[in-house]
Amino acid sequence: MHQSHPYPSIRAQMRPGDVIAFGGNSLFSRWTKLTTRSSVTHIAIVMQTKMRDEEGGRYFNQVMEATAYQGKRGVMTNRLSDRLRDYDGDIWWLPLGEQAREKFEQNRTEFFNFMFEQDGKGYDILQLFGSAVDAIDDHPLLGKISHNQEDFSSWFCSELVAEGLEKAGIVNNVNASEVTPVDICRFAIFENRYVQLKGDKRKIMGFNSFEADNWGQLD
Repeated sequence: MHQSHPYPSIRAQMRPGDVIAFGGNSLFSRWTKLTTRSSVTHIAIVMQTKMRDEEGGRYFNQVMEATAYQGKRGVMTNRLSDRLRDYDGDIWWLPLGEQAREKFEQNRTEFFNFMFEQDGKGYDILQLFGSAVDAIDDHPLLGKISHNQEDFSSWFCSELVAEGLEKAGIVNNVNASEVTPVDICRFAIFENRYVQLKGDKRKIMGFNSFEADNWGQLD
């Protein structure tokens, strides 16, 4: 179920492990929309909630993402309110479902240890291209070009989130390097509702409808 709410009204409901989806308007984002046939072009994951702002005394939420932002490129932690303010495009909040939440709580130490170890690693633009061009994965020759082998020396956005979800026990045996941003949104791990925080009212086609285990693995 697609809902739309302003961020201040739902910020207190967000929990670590929830996913934030973005749909940008840049040239690269438009290319991603074309190749993945989706409105989603970028993914982040909620890391810490209700962090106190020392200057204003207010609470805020943090997300981790592999991206280019404010002159930096790579894996970084950002305030979600800053991303909402600066992002040119649509933003959605995808809360984890009950079963996924239970698995997350059982494996939260492994999740946080893994995610914090990735902070500062580089941004992998080449594997992002390979993950997005899945149409030729089955071709006997060209498939070797488009099908990514897992490589975690650097990251693209959905690769980082997919591996984090696996460390949290929410998905299993996923080739994270083959996961696109919209693939994350289609994994059947979320509540039935998702909330648009910014932009026009656009639905995420296929939201919460596909089995995630073994995603991107070759037979």
